[in-house]
Amino acid sequence: MNLEEYFARTGYKGSLEKQDLETLTDIFQHHIRAVPFENLSIHCGEKITLELEHVYNKIVRRKRGGWCMENNQLLGWVLKRLGYDTSFLGAYVFNPHQNAYATIMTHLLVKVVIDGKAYIVDGGFGVSYQMWQPMELVSGKDQPQAPGVFRFTEKNTTWYLEKMRRKQYIPNQNFSNSDLLEKKECRKVYMFSLEPRTVEDFSFQCTYLQTSPDSLFTKKSICTLQTTDGFRALIGWTLTETTYNYKENMDLVEFITLQDEEVEKTLKEKFNITLDRKLVPINIKGFYTI
Repeated sequence: MNLEEYFARTGYKGSLEKQDLETLTDIFQHHIRAVPFENLSIHCGEKITLELEHVYNKIVRRKRGGWCMENNQLLGWVLKRLGYDTSFLGAYVFNPHQNAYATIMTHLLVKVVIDGKAYIVDGGFGVSYQMWQPMELVSGKDQPQAPGVFRFTEKNTTWYLEKMRRKQYIPNQNFSNSDLLEKKECRKVYMFSLEPRTVEDFSFQCTYLQTSPDSLFTKKSICTLQTTDGFRALIGWTLTETTYNYKENMDLVEFITLQDEEVEKTLKEKFNITLDRKLVPINIKGFYTI
């Protein structure tokens, strides 16, 4: 495990000496544009484990992606090795179909402190809720980014993240009412506290999310990757490519339905992923929005 190999994976060629916000942002953006948010292991017969060396080998050497517990653990390790003041936090993800936050802490994120200011660095959410820049941990402040406007609010030591999106243009009207489309312009994302967490705090959740029939991740095969102007996502057999702000206050959202024989080729061409085992795509309706 070494930093040079990780940075070769993400394509980052900037400074390794500075621990400032500009460098952090650059490292972070290279990560989210090179490393997919994906749960494909669940759907090709592999077990997801949280041992750091396993995560490193999977993402860096096998050029795979991972979910939050993998992506953010690796990112946290990199930042700590570079000298950043980092810690892990745990979040409860909002479920729009139940209109409630999860009762299980399933989302791992990274807090970074620079010159006395705290930032949230989250490289493991994917789709349109993936932040593109570290977010300053302040309550009630709109933080505009390419994906939309993010905002933290704090109530009684609990922090809430929400995102406001632009209007959407969907050329393929067959998908205009797709459950993959976010219908609300302002969407709750997750809530968290500032209590430091360890990776071990997520061991139960890691098993639960990849085995429970109630888990989103067993209901859908998901692979998403941020691009320079938006993101792409393969959920089941549906490929989505989103371009942010392609017109004033308007995102372009394009959908394509793939055939079985196109899935493997699309993973390679669009996400730079080659699987060791056969993927069995799945997309049970009504459980995911982008």
